[in-house]
Amino acid sequence: MKTEEPSELHESTARLGTERLSKLLFRLSGPSIASMVTISLYHLADTFWLGQLSYQAIAAATITFPFYIAIVAIGVGSGVGANALASRRFGERNIEATNQVAGQVFPLTVIFGVVFVVASVFFGKHIAGLLGATTDIASLTSEYLVFFGWGTPFILFRLMTRNVFHASGEVVKPMIFTVAGAVVNAILDPFLIFGWGPFPEMGIGGAGLATTISGGLAAGLSCYYLIGSRSAYRLKLHHLRPNLSIIAQIYRVGLPSILMLLTETIVFTIFNRIVAGFGSMALAALGIGIRVIDLAFMPIIGVAHGLLPILGFCFGARLWERLWSAVRQASLMVAAMLGVATVLLAILAPQVVALFNDDPELLAIAVPAMRIVIAALILIGPAIMFITTFQGLSKGWTAIALSLARQLAFFIPAVLILPRFMGLNGVWLSVPISDGCGAIVAGFWLYREYQLQKHSGMWNEAPVVAPHPDPLLEDGATLD
Repeated sequence: MKTEEPSELHESTARLGTERLSKLLFRLSGPSIASMVTISLYHLADTFWLGQLSYQAIAAATITFPFYIAIVAIGVGSGVGANALASRRFGERNIEATNQVAGQVFPLTVIFGVVFVVASVFFGKHIAGLLGATTDIASLTSEYLVFFGWGTPFILFRLMTRNVFHASGEVVKPMIFTVAGAVVNAILDPFLIFGWGPFPEMGIGGAGLATTISGGLAAGLSCYYLIGSRSAYRLKLHHLRPNLSIIAQIYRVGLPSILMLLTETIVFTIFNRIVAGFGSMALAALGIGIRVIDLAFMPIIGVAHGLLPILGFCFGARLWERLWSAVRQASLMVAAMLGVATVLLAILAPQVVALFNDDPELLAIAVPAMRIVIAALILIGPAIMFITTFQGLSKGWTAIALSLARQLAFFIPAVLILPRFMGLNGVWLSVPISDGCGAIVAGFWLYREYQLQKHSGMWNEAPVVAPHPDPLLEDGATLD
């Protein structure tokens, strides 16, 4: 690895504080959206091929979602903390500190990766039972977990490094790595599931193995780019050693995201177990619905990834008006995207479900389920932007409180009460109710934060860098 330290910010990093916001949001979010959509398409392909085996195979993969979310919780939470910390250090012009932050993804991947490998490979049957697998899918679930489990360190590393790259304004390369892994995964799926050509017929285990192989490819490309001095970072060996002080700072921001997603793991497990009470056919309907809705929802996560480094940089550079204008533009962008997606999915729900499995009983459950679940989809996108804003402001505990309000105060009561009166439709209805209530609370709290900050005197502080004139700001556009 090269030893020189750059004296100025990398060009892609400097543009976080100077480039026109509309263009910057598109530039940062576009590649991330592309990578998230590619991941969603891979999941759709995975569900499609499993559907050619049986609806039980779809149900078995569905029941493992909470375990996957737990892995994502650690990877994304660690990455969000590193992203916020590194982007803030970039804004402060502290280049050495950014290298120290980026280096911590290596020891963190090893530590958490070992935990998840042991859990999934050696305790797959116990996890399947804990997640609520019905008797007809229990063995399929544990088989999938065993093969999938070996790839968990790769998932963790890819999620952490993606956030580290985003902190520097670099979004194209991590998109390429993610897309490459997803494409390989989608290609390998039918070969390993059905034993095409020289490959063994592995059934649902083949889907898990395909994920592991493709995850290794994406993680390897990320590692090569990060340590090869091709990015904005210049890592040396001492940067890769565990630094408890930096790790503590990472999780001061990232821990709320981890707890947020771990709460979602618990909530999803409860959700799965309630749906499982209506049979494995209902679980299969849930799995198809989730994967299809993800295709509409994943771009919103991409916009959040693009927004976070802007927020962190503007926070560190004290560019307050630019920060809040970015929040407003991102929120409007995702609301428009989800509005279009809601209309399309509501109209095409029967045709979409039939692509995976055309069993009449499955269609009768999955079509109304999809239409009910997407009822408040247009609100959840802006809500995610609001929560991301609190993360960018280093107010992670506020972010987790808002997320917990949606999950615990609204969703859990709804999903426990409504099925008693409305059956399976009550289960589906609990989703838009909690999404709508959570969005209203998050929006109110963000507006309160904006007003407090605006009148606190913070805006009178001189910026670290001079802001670039933005036409939207010249017109006085704010949250008011």
